[in-house]
Amino acid sequence: MRCPKGQIQENLTEIARYTREANAQRADLICFPEMSITGYIDPTRNPEAVVALTSDVVEQFCGLTRGTRLTAMAGIVETNPGGKPFITQIVAREGELQGYYRKIHVAEDEGAFAPGDAMPLFKHHSTAFGVAICADVGHGDLFATYADQGAVMVFVAAAPGLYGSQETRDWSSGFNWWRDECQRHLSKFASAGNLYIAVATQAGRTADEDFPGGGYVFGPAGNRLAATTDWSEGVLYAEVDIETPSHSLW
Repeated sequence: MRCPKGQIQENLTEIARYTREANAQRADLICFPEMSITGYIDPTRNPEAVVALTSDVVEQFCGLTRGTRLTAMAGIVETNPGGKPFITQIVAREGELQGYYRKIHVAEDEGAFAPGDAMPLFKHHSTAFGVAICADVGHGDLFATYADQGAVMVFVAAAPGLYGSQETRDWSSGFNWWRDECQRHLSKFASAGNLYIAVATQAGRTADEDFPGGGYVFGPAGNRLAATTDWSEGVLYAEVDIETPSHSLW
């Protein structure tokens, strides 16, 4: 998904459209990218786009799951009364906020944000899952902790900004870089933890930053089971047989 910075209502409109489509497809879980609601803002430059968990913005997102079978995840920049804001992924089901994960491994260029310190486990019916955000991809201890807690899936919401001039952007190169980073780390962590790991990434151009796109699913054998073909916006639908992980259907 392309997530314009600070354009909260525009992003929520797109999220609502994707959510309706996912419900029509009888999906169980849908994950949107890191900061998908607020856009990947600098909170010092766009303080108006920093939102609280109790805000109308979060309530609007949660309301999208009311009357559906969906558990939905989306990203915000979250107000922190104690200091710098958090990079947060919220989890909604049946119209209510089920919980949230605050990014633990804040990247070197994310000095405007505070790291989280908890790895909560979420459930969709009997399926336990964890959430990770972008730079967490390089940290196997987080995925191992989720596996030890009983998770069978981890959803990774990402928005890795691409370096270089926007005018000369090589979209293929950026897409391939992120795809290979996910393959290098997540195939190993999926195998080590007997996990399914799914990735959702911001795509396309914003006012001052580009994102590589890419949706991926890795299986407990460490293989990449499903993937988008390029950097375009879109949805990757994948079906997983949780009861018998060695017999996945795609």
